[in-house]
Amino acid sequence: MNTTVAGPDGQPRCRWCAAAPEFFAYHDREWGFPVDDDRRLFEKLCLESFQSGLSWRTILAKRENFRAAFHGFDFHRVARFTAQDVERLLGDEGIVRHRGKIEAVINNARRAQEMVKAEGSLAAFFWRYEPDEADLGAPQTVSTSDASVRLSKDLKKLGWAFVGPTTVFAFMQAMGLINDHAEACVMRAQAAQARLRFKRPR
Repeated sequence: MNTTVAGPDGQPRCRWCAAAPEFFAYHDREWGFPVDDDRRLFEKLCLESFQSGLSWRTILAKRENFRAAFHGFDFHRVARFTAQDVERLLGDEGIVRHRGKIEAVINNARRAQEMVKAEGSLAAFFWRYEPDEADLGAPQTVSTSDASVRLSKDLKKLGWAFVGPTTVFAFMQAMGLINDHAEACVMRAQAAQARLRFKRPR
């Protein structure tokens, strides 16, 4: 099976980009490139939890609405949300109106604050789970990994919600903790170079 599809410029991209035209820009500019910004890391983990049971296209289309609803995923602000905010968000047609997932974002914002106090940053914690490339299989052949299982378990021990191994694996793919671009994808080499230049947070 071919693992790539021709992009707008004729160069090969990961095959999943063919699912929606807007995926090409997301794939080329964000997916698989290393991130150490706490707000972006928190946002992505929240959005992956909202995606559970849905398509990424649905979430990507609503991403700006999510950002508006959750104050740009500033976890210090979200941590102060109350039951009234939950009801407000349940009435927001621009986002996924799932009580459990909304409450999980608020809970996880509070856990994020605790993590920053304990670890210095979210990035310092998450990047400890970057696996050795030698331990990875062929790109895009699995939906979980030993590293995502460990990270999921450790997050749950710290009280985080909606952070199962599959959700966490998708987060790790997107935030560049692994380079899961297809071998023939034109962006794989760029993501690899970005990872080489990236200074791991500590």
